Amino acid sequence: MFLAETSIQLVPDGTLLLHLLMVAVMVFVLNRTLLKPINQILSEREKQITGRLREAEALSTETEEKRRRYNSALREARAEGYRLLEKERAAALKEKDEKVRQYREQMSKTVAAQLEMTRQQEQLVRQELESQAAVVGDMISSQILRR
Repeated sequence: MFLAETSIQLVPDGTLLLHLLMVAVMVFVLNRTLLKPINQILSEREKQITGRLREAEALSTETEEKRRRYNSALREARAEGYRLLEKERAAALKEKDEKVRQYREQMSKTVAAQLEMTRQQEQLVRQELESQAAVVGDMISSQILRR
């Protein structure tokens, strides 16, 4: 007997409907006053985060493109510099070769002129020696014949 009086009755009555109605009103009120603004804030944050991620990805892509263009321009500038250096070196070598050729030509002319002058001097000396030999020969023959 004692157990039957303290046990819980599971028979629904009118208060159950009142409790369910109060819970529904509380859920509605909480949704309108608390959860809806929180969900809006969370949604806005999500949009901001998504927007910033897209912006960061765009910046990253732009940065990568700029770096690629920079590296390409740098390689092109280096190649142009090397071509210019090679061109200048080739021009300097050509100029040096031309100066060496002119110097050799000048030296050849100088040597040829010196050789010609030496031949002329040799011819003059030979003529002088022949004339002196003739004079000495005449002197010797005149001295031999006078005796």
